[in-house]
Amino acid sequence: MKKRDDIHKVLIIGSGPIIIGQACEFDYSGTQACKALKNLGYEIVLVNSNPATIMTDPTTADVTYIEPLNLERITQIIEKERPDALLPNLGGQSGLNLCSELAEAGVLEKYNVEVIGVQVDAIERGEDRIEFKKTMDSLGIEMAKSAVAYTVDEALAIAEELGYPVVIRPAYTMGGAGGGLVYNVDELKTVVSRGLQASLVGQVLVEESILGWEELELEVVRDSENNMITVCFIENIDPLGVHTGDSFCSAPMLTISEEVQKRLQEQAYKIVETIEVIGGTNVQFAHDPVSDRIVVIEINPRTSRSSALASKATGFPIALVSAMLATGLTLKDIPCGKYGTLDKYVPDGDYIVIKFARWAFEKFKDVEDKLGTQMRAVGEVMSIGKTYKEAFQKAIRSLETGRYGLGFANDFHDKTKEELLQMLAYPTSERQFIMYEALRKGATVEELWSLTKIKHYFIEQMKELVDEEEALLKEKGHLPSSEMLTKAKKDGFSDKYLSKILEVPEDEIRNERIKIGVEEAWDKIHVSGTPDSAYYYSTYNSENNNEVTENKKIMILGGGPNRIGQGIEFDYCCVHAALALKELGFETIIVNCNPETVSTDYDTSDKLYFEPLTLEDVLSIYKK
Repeated sequence: MKKRDDIHKVLIIGSGPIIIGQACEFDYSGTQACKALKNLGYEIVLVNSNPATIMTDPTTADVTYIEPLNLERITQIIEKERPDALLPNLGGQSGLNLCSELAEAGVLEKYNVEVIGVQVDAIERGEDRIEFKKTMDSLGIEMAKSAVAYTVDEALAIAEELGYPVVIRPAYTMGGAGGGLVYNVDELKTVVSRGLQASLVGQVLVEESILGWEELELEVVRDSENNMITVCFIENIDPLGVHTGDSFCSAPMLTISEEVQKRLQEQAYKIVETIEVIGGTNVQFAHDPVSDRIVVIEINPRTSRSSALASKATGFPIALVSAMLATGLTLKDIPCGKYGTLDKYVPDGDYIVIKFARWAFEKFKDVEDKLGTQMRAVGEVMSIGKTYKEAFQKAIRSLETGRYGLGFANDFHDKTKEELLQMLAYPTSERQFIMYEALRKGATVEELWSLTKIKHYFIEQMKELVDEEEALLKEKGHLPSSEMLTKAKKDGFSDKYLSKILEVPEDEIRNERIKIGVEEAWDKIHVSGTPDSAYYYSTYNSENNNEVTENKKIMILGGGPNRIGQGIEFDYCCVHAALALKELGFETIIVNCNPETVSTDYDTSDKLYFEPLTLEDVLSIYKK
C-alpha cells in the first residue's frame, strides 16, 4: 500500500478529558489512527491532555504532547512541528471543533497544513444546524420540522409554531450536551439557555417531536473515489426520545424490513457523498412504521461511540481504515480476507450483538433517573450470541451491577401491575427490569408497547423469557429436567441466576449441565483487513469453532464497563499487561465486554474473548 509523497508528518488531536458522551472510544479510535499511519510510514505528532490513555503512551505516536486542547496551544505546536496534514475526525468532537477554530483563525493556511479525513466546510455542513438543513433540502432528504434559534425569544416563537413538546439540539456539541426534550415554556427557557451556552456557535435547533419512532443508525465508510460501504446497520430498541448513547440496541437490525434498510442506505450514501467525509460517518435516522416516513436526525462526520460499537460488532476496524483512507488509499487498495478487498465488504455475521448502557445515577445526589435526548450513560457493554435472548441476557450479566438476570431487581417484584405500569411513564435506566416484572404480573404486550413504544417483537421475546422463568420457579428446591435446563441455557439464563430462582447452589447447576453435555461452545468474528485474525464469543446454540494451542498462557481479566471511578485507566493497565507478557513469551488471553476499549482490539492480545466477567464465563474459558 503506497503512501502519499507530499505528506510526511501528520498531526492528530486527541479527545481530552473523559466526559459523559466522550470517553475511551476516542482513545480507541485515536490509537487505531496512529497505528495505521505509522504502518504506512508517516511521522505522527499527537496532542492530548488525558494522561490515562493508551494514545498518550510514548510508543503510540512519534512525538506526543500532553497539553491543553485549545487554539493557542495547538497553534504553538503547529508552529514548532510544521505538520503537513491534520487528521481531526478521530478524536471526537474536540478534534472537529479545534479544526474549525484553527481554520477560522487562519492558522492552517499560514502554516500550509492540509486537513485530511474531513474538509473544514464539511464539518460545518455536518455540525452547523442551518448548513446541515440546507444540505438535506438540496438532496431532497426529509428532516423533522425545525428552525434555528440564537436567542431564547426566537426559540419560544419557533416552539409556539411547532407545538410542544419540542427537541432542543445545540450545534457543535456531543452526547446531546446542552439539549433536551421540553414540554412547556418554562422548560424551554432553561434548556435553550443551557444549549446556547454549550454550543460553539451559540446556535440551537428547535425541532418537532417525533417521539416513539424507530431510531436507526448506519455506519458508512467512504473513500476519496466515492466508493462507499455500509459496515453496520444498528437498530435502537428504545424508540426515539432516548439518546443513542443510552439506548439499548442491536446489530444487525432485527425488525426492519430489507426495503426500509435499502432506503436508509440510499439516503445515507447521498448524505455522506455530499458532506465529503473520507472514512467513517455515523448517520442517524427516524422511521415512523405507521406512515413509513423516514427523516434524517443527524450525522457524525467523525468516529463516534457507535463507530466503536460497529467496529467490534462486525470485526471491521473503522478508525484504522478511516485513517488509511484519509491519506488517499481507497477501499480497493486495502485487503480484506475472504472478500478480497474492502470495497467488496458486506456485513454477513450469523450472530446478534446487543449493546446495553451502564449508568451511575446512584453517584449523583438529587439527579433524577430519567433518560432523554441528553446522554446519561457512563459506559456500555456489548454481548454476542446466536439468538436475541442469549445476547440480551448475556448483556445484563455483563453490566456488573450485581444482577445476573432480568427478574427480582430492586423491589419491582413486590409492586402491583398498576404500580409498575405507572413507573413506565417515561424512560429510566430500570425500564427493562420493570417491564419484566410487569409482564410477570399480567401486563400484556400491547399495554407495554403503548407505554414505551418498544416494538412488539422485543416485548414478545421478553414475555417468552418470563414464561420460561415462571415454569422454572415451579421446580424451586431441586434441579429442573434436562430438557428445561438445556432450554434455559440456550435462552441465555446464567448459572448464577438459575441458582437464585431455583434456590440450588450454583456449582450444582454447573455440574448438572456439564453432566448432560450442556457447555459453552465458541464461535469467532473475523477481522476485516486481516487474513485470519478473529476474536471469540460463547454460545449454547452452536458447534465449537475455537482451536487452542499448547503454549504457556496467561489470562488477563479486563475492567468491564466504564463507571464512575473505574474507566479508561484499567483498559490502559490491561493493554500494558498484555504487551509485557507477550514480550516474555507468554500467549496472552484478554477477557472483556467493553467495546470502546483498546484491550478489546483484536491485536492487543494473542486471543480475545468478548465475554462477561462472571464465574461461569471465565471458568468456561479457563477450561477451554
